[in-house]
Amino acid sequence: MVEFAAWILEVTKNQERFPFAGIDPQSYAKAKAEEEEFPGFATPIDTLIARFRAEGMKVVLSPDAASGNIYILPAGSDDIENDSLIPRHLLESGIMDGHLKVLVRISKNRKW
Repeated sequence: MVEFAAWILEVTKNQERFPFAGIDPQSYAKAKAEEEEFPGFATPIDTLIARFRAEGMKVVLSPDAASGNIYILPAGSDDIENDSLIPRHLLESGIMDGHLKVLVRISKNRKW
């Protein structure tokens, strides 16, 4: 786990870009339903997906790093409030980086 924590710190510090893995269909459906219920609350999911495809994605720690919250943002964004996904929203099958796959698996088993 120490190696994994070091990986998270390194990729967030370096703002490493990863190819967009795709979004889990259930997460997509939930995001679309939330858009309809709360229009304008966050970046529309289809717009966000287009940005992820164009820019790639990066791993970002919450401003309160002690919280342990980790977000996925389009590579060109720093807007956690409007542009973020939680790692469990990603399609694990589309991820090539082993550490990123582990992050998604951990996120699916943890509710942060």
